[in-house]
Amino acid sequence: MITASEAISRLKDGNQRFVSGVRSIDTIVKQIKRSDFVKGQAPFAIILGCSDSRVPAEIVFDQGLGDLFVIRVAGNIVASSQIGSVEFAAEVFGTPLVVVLGHSMCGAVMATIEELQAPNSDKEHSHNIQAIVSRIRPAVEPLIHPGIHHESDKLLASAIRANILASTNHLRHGSEILEHLIQEGKLKIIGAEYSLETGVVTFFD
Repeated sequence: MITASEAISRLKDGNQRFVSGVRSIDTIVKQIKRSDFVKGQAPFAIILGCSDSRVPAEIVFDQGLGDLFVIRVAGNIVASSQIGSVEFAAEVFGTPLVVVLGHSMCGAVMATIEELQAPNSDKEHSHNIQAIVSRIRPAVEPLIHPGIHHESDKLLASAIRANILASTNHLRHGSEILEHLIQEGKLKIIGAEYSLETGVVTFFD
């Protein structure tokens, strides 16, 4: 298995190909030889990303079958099921890298900002959607200051990054298994943001 640093480089190279409109021959070959993956897999990175249809991790990073262990949920939030999925991949496959992948113009973050700015609004979310907003709220709430006019674009950008960092920290400190792997140098967890406008993924630690 490759190291976390090598995994990051591989993701960056793949994203550069995606932005340039180029596909790796290796990615295409893996799709043709899908029968090779029937008996097992060895993903080099775990991606916890948003469910947004415009941000499919395998395409954004130009990776093939068996390369990425992808977990997708609206707002790239972290709950017990997501932590368990990450634990599974990290333990069973020895995958050395986890990337929490958020993106610009995230609808779940937008909904959270709207709720914070207009708490008495008549607009109501379902119980299940509200559960997602409630997960995002603690990261975004400190950015909202009553009586201060916010530039919406800057506020949204800051809120998206804050939510990514919150999810990253939750994974780092919300599981004894993951904490142990990190302490042993077997796992690295980082955040990243995909730009819908440019296709570029920016990594941050």
